[in-house]
Amino acid sequence: MARLSSGDRVTHAQYGDGTVSSTNEYHTRIDFDEHGPRTFSSPRVSLAPATSAAPVKVKARRRKAVVATATV
Repeated sequence: MARLSSGDRVTHAQYGDGTVSSTNEYHTRIDFDEHGPRTFSSPRVSLAPATSAAPVKVKARRRKAVVATATV
């Protein structure tokens, strides 16, 4: 496969479709749609271009802290 860059969509035989997070000559980090982030050895990883679009990720909402009030 040609040189990868951040944001490229790829397919892995075991983990399925994912988006390349970062890559260099030693490591390739991919955020898979169903399996989360994984890091591979760049020279050894076998990837193919993906045909699916990246899923929309929903940001987690933070809960407001409950403040205890003292009653007299």
